[in-house]
Amino acid sequence: MKWKITRNFIFTIVFVVISVVIINIISILYVISTDNFLKVVDSRNNPEEFARSFEKDLYEKDGELKLSKIGADKLEKSNSWIQVLNDLGEEVFGVNVPKDTPQKYTPFQMVNNYKYIETEYVNFVLEKYLNKKHLNIIVGIPSRDVSRIILTYSQNNTKKTLNKIIIIILVIDGMVALGVGYLFSRKLTKPISSVLWSIETMANGNYSLYLKDRGIYEEVFKNINMLADTLRVNEVERKENEELREEWLANITHDIKTPLASIQGYAEIINDKDYEFSEDEIREYAEIIYNKSKYIKDLVDDLNLSTRLKNNTIVLDKKKVNLVGLVRNIIIDILNDNRYKNRNIEFESNEDLIEVYVDSILFRRAITNLIFNSIVHNSEGTLISVKIVKKDNIEIIIKDSGVGISKNDLKHIFKKYYRGTNTGEMHKGSGLGMAISKEIIEIHKGKIYLNSEIGIGTEIIIEINQN
Repeated sequence: MKWKITRNFIFTIVFVVISVVIINIISILYVISTDNFLKVVDSRNNPEEFARSFEKDLYEKDGELKLSKIGADKLEKSNSWIQVLNDLGEEVFGVNVPKDTPQKYTPFQMVNNYKYIETEYVNFVLEKYLNKKHLNIIVGIPSRDVSRIILTYSQNNTKKTLNKIIIIILVIDGMVALGVGYLFSRKLTKPISSVLWSIETMANGNYSLYLKDRGIYEEVFKNINMLADTLRVNEVERKENEELREEWLANITHDIKTPLASIQGYAEIINDKDYEFSEDEIREYAEIIYNKSKYIKDLVDDLNLSTRLKNNTIVLDKKKVNLVGLVRNIIIDILNDNRYKNRNIEFESNEDLIEVYVDSILFRRAITNLIFNSIVHNSEGTLISVKIVKKDNIEIIIKDSGVGISKNDLKHIFKKYYRGTNTGEMHKGSGLGMAISKEIIEIHKGKIYLNSEIGIGTEIIIEINQN
């Protein structure tokens, strides 16, 4: 994966560089092919044009050649000289001609002097017809100001040489492009390698990593660090839940075995043919068997309901219900139970009729579990108050003045399989009650909040929408 990304980056950079090189070559060829390229030097400063300008400055007067004042000034300013020859190569006129300059030239000397001989001057040879006379003009310009290079070449060899040069340039450009592309792609792909490494590390279950969030991938690194933090927290919670679940399974197994042992024991006693039981004994044993069976049934019902809530397979049977009457009846049923007849539970509502659309069976289960949470964890003298307040939303407040819940228990109170550390032996439940209550309230689009302080008590607030 790493090399695939690197290869793609290299290909991109190489393509860009080669494209630029091709465009540059085309541009150069276009410029060379235009006339403007040849006009590098302004005609006013071109030495050859300067020499040709003397054709106009020469004239004949009274049978003698003369140089105009303009021409003489140009020679003076440029430290140049001019020599005029007739058809025989003999000098017929001259201005500022150096002493070592020949007075007569053969055709060979003129060509050789023009093309090859290096002196203090660069010579330009012109011709002019003046009054039907053919004249050759030599203009000498100081070599410090101008130089001439005579290039002789073979067209075929030149083409071959140019082809070689082009190939060499392309090879060098290609190598440079590959080098630059590799370096550039490495710079870009190195952070991606870190990203791939971090993903692989997290996939192996190691979330204790940190990437420096800088460079062009700063946001990516920040998100990876946030993801690692989230996964680390989730992993800790998962392990805690797993430990809670294992502990819960051990406890629930014990809780089921204990009543089963009682049921089995009393059933064997009743089945003993050698002993005649009185009616009261049979009724007592039957009640014990019934209570133990009901306890097991309640555990199984909790498991079944918890699974259905988790898998979202429950279909709510919502109907219009008077919430005040529903909660009041729950409290009455609890107090009518002989086990809780001495409990101090108060009920209050700011209205007698508050109608809501709920699944009355499930909602009753949720409220009952929450009230029993206060009963189970507190002594008989604890005051438990249940209040319904209708505002913009409807609030059900369950508050007790009991022992309170520790911060450690508070974190887990709505988790499945969790049992509080101060649950009495005779009131041990499935460990699912609080979690079930929370899920029931949430599927009714409600919210639940819990506040508690050791030695002061616990307050549970349920918010539901009237509609």
